[in-house]
Amino acid sequence: MKAFASLALLAGTIIPNVSAHYRFTSLIVNGGATPDFQYVRPYTSWNSPVTDVKSSAFTCNTGASPAPGTAEVNAGDTIGFKLDQGLYHVGVINVYLGKAPSGQTAATWDGSGSNWFKISELSAITNGGSSIKFPADNLSQYTFKIPTNIDDGYYLVRIEHIGLHVAQSFGGAQFYIACGQLKVSGGNGGSPSTVSIPGVYTGA
Repeated sequence: MKAFASLALLAGTIIPNVSAHYRFTSLIVNGGATPDFQYVRPYTSWNSPVTDVKSSAFTCNTGASPAPGTAEVNAGDTIGFKLDQGLYHVGVINVYLGKAPSGQTAATWDGSGSNWFKISELSAITNGGSSIKFPADNLSQYTFKIPTNIDDGYYLVRIEHIGLHVAQSFGGAQFYIACGQLKVSGGNGGSPSTVSIPGVYTGA
């Protein structure tokens, strides 16, 4: 969390604070956006961020419930998330995959347990501290590849945009989160290092 504050302090000196929120509403599959919340779990907070990194809402957002569908994809495919508007707050993007435990599906798993591993990130670019750029600024979608060295099965794919515009103080980082439901085929198998969500950040 200290890293968030450091980035925020530098960002705040050169980037104005913008008060607008946004939501990840649909998956991008086979090169095209799918209908809103067909594969992305709907949540009740609408455009409000999560700030408590230890809460259950940190997994897939506040009040998240199963989506009606599960997207079938292949390991190695490029997929992504589409937003309802551009990313207006400075910050970084992280994407995690979490494998549903045996006997559960992407629709039934609540995301608990140490089953998550990072597959993509879009971080800040700095020249050593005097300036900083955030490549995520104004993006309306973000795409990434499903790894090939994973097992076949049901997964949740989780995206977070960490808004740093008020992260100068403890607990100020804002997490804009969504989870999509996947069934992955064609993987080569593997044992990636995993984390729990919540649990990936300590809040300290």
